Amino acid sequence: MNRRVVITGMGALTPIGQTVAEFSQNLVQGVHGIGPITRYEVGESKFKVAGEIKNFDPSTRLDKATVRKTDLFVQYALFAAEEAMTESKLAEQIDPERFAVYFGSGIGGIITLCQEHEQFLANGPKKVSSMMVSKMIANIAAGNLAIRYGAKGACLPVCTACATGTNAIGEGYRAILHGYADAALCGGSEAAILPLTIAGFGNSQALTTSENPDQASLPFDARRGGFVMGEGAGVLILEELNHALSRGATIYAEMVGYGSTCDAHHVTAPDPEAKASAKAISDAMQGLEGVDVSQIYFNAHGTGTPLNDVTETRALKRALGDEEAKKLHISSSKSMTGHMLGAAGAVEAIAAIIALREQTVPPTLGLDQPDPACDLNYTPNHAIKTQLVGALSNSLGFGGHNACVAFKLWQD
Repeated sequence: MNRRVVITGMGALTPIGQTVAEFSQNLVQGVHGIGPITRYEVGESKFKVAGEIKNFDPSTRLDKATVRKTDLFVQYALFAAEEAMTESKLAEQIDPERFAVYFGSGIGGIITLCQEHEQFLANGPKKVSSMMVSKMIANIAAGNLAIRYGAKGACLPVCTACATGTNAIGEGYRAILHGYADAALCGGSEAAILPLTIAGFGNSQALTTSENPDQASLPFDARRGGFVMGEGAGVLILEELNHALSRGATIYAEMVGYGSTCDAHHVTAPDPEAKASAKAISDAMQGLEGVDVSQIYFNAHGTGTPLNDVTETRALKRALGDEEAKKLHISSSKSMTGHMLGAAGAVEAIAAIIALREQTVPPTLGLDQPDPACDLNYTPNHAIKTQLVGALSNSLGFGGHNACVAFKLWQD
């Protein structure tokens, strides 16, 4: 098949920017959005920092009825999608039956679940909201997006933990590539900064206990001790090339590859041999065949957990070979945003596209004491200007989910 897939719209809601432009500026400048948790009193909890969305005002893009009827993770999704759809100018220029939605969340409407559970305990079953289910279920962001934009093609919510956003983009890519759709709204959202979720992730030894926001999210650094919880949403509009060209759409990048595998090893720990995660990277890189590795940017999953960062380093070496892997430009934007869970892959795919368009490798903040086991070019602390032709974004999720997507610089 000769179908090609391009990106014609992007939307980002992150701890370092509530638009793609703001996110891009802060990403390249190395501004982080991690700070003390303000959503609730942390009290005696060991886990005191997060990457929160500050001063979020849904009313700038959403009506009051929509806000009242939706969980925060859905509001985040709709907010980011509005930017992406506006940028793409796709509305009314796509056959609804050829417009798909591939959008997920790692956790879904847990804010609603917690609120309604408290209501149930305090006042009994009759006081539980009739909208609880329609606000809570993990597929409902995808459903709301399809309703809002009249997308009558496939509407599939992806839920692969921290790989959710990347898998959503990849599955949308395949749907267009193989002729099942002409355009797809893809991405992920998460809003889970709550006492319960922080305690759960923290007690599983996944979160940092650092109270210093500047030294909390430390991917690939020897001092790293876990990830920082983040939140937000990322949306990409994928479109078949000729469809995009026929309507004069702006093209931000071409999507050229996707890999999806499973470790089948452990519910939380990555397989230390990194065979399956390396295959996901190799599969995605097939679309960049012929591109010099020194002209490729790799947005790492880079959570700042002891096991993840070593395993991801090993996966890159397996996929490319030790010497070629050292030529790759790598960084982790989680050093700035924290780990946005189901939204991470989508936002980081946008970061990869920004790197291509700006010809700039974003930094990994806080990387002052590199772990000897993480010995690749992780771009410590300062962005660098360089010639880039390709970019990849990588995700590894609880359950052993591995996903990687590849993009290529678009030139008219």
